[in-house]
Amino acid sequence: MKKTLLSSVVLAAFTFSPLALANQAGDFYVRGGLTNVSPDSGKTNILLADADSTMTLTVDDNTQLGLNFVYFYDQSWAIELLAATPFTHDVTIQDKNAVLGVDGAKLGEVSQLPPTISALYYFDSNSEFKPYVGVGLNYTIFFNEEFESAPKSLGLDDLELDGSFGYSVQVGADYHIDKNWHINASVRYIDIQSDATFDVGGNNIGKATIDIDPMVYSLMLGYKF
Repeated sequence: MKKTLLSSVVLAAFTFSPLALANQAGDFYVRGGLTNVSPDSGKTNILLADADSTMTLTVDDNTQLGLNFVYFYDQSWAIELLAATPFTHDVTIQDKNAVLGVDGAKLGEVSQLPPTISALYYFDSNSEFKPYVGVGLNYTIFFNEEFESAPKSLGLDDLELDGSFGYSVQVGADYHIDKNWHINASVRYIDIQSDATFDVGGNNIGKATIDIDPMVYSLMLGYKF
């Protein structure tokens, strides 16, 4: 009886030990949860006919459903793909010198998708808590760029933002609930810069280089296959 009880305790210890939760080659994680994109709070100068107009732009943050796929090459190295439902950002114009008389107005909206692929390195923590760092490449796609009705009445139209290639760096951690389920949290910086152009009174003379450069915060629930 004592031997049976001892065997059961030992078996349970090995079953739920940190070693049993170690990442292995071929492990595949699928995660889902909330992802917040918080652009750089700096202001972007607007040029009209290549001259400084004294007007500036700011872009607000947005939270969407984030998706994450991770494939492990061994216990330490993995490759990750970050995806999400489209983020939509309000663009606000600052017009302190009343060039157009729209200071503080919502200029328009832009939607974007920032798929990012990264190489991750997991530290050997020998516990349920597994921290990692990562570096990767991002391509941001902009679409549905639209001016609000008020700016359109001032002759602003045909807003376009170019796609952006940039790097990404991140820190994160998994906390393993059991051998299949874990909670993931990560913070990453993405280098996103886009050239914006728009028409003013029917002439394509408006432009701005927007440094979005967001911090991206994610909290997700993951499952290992």
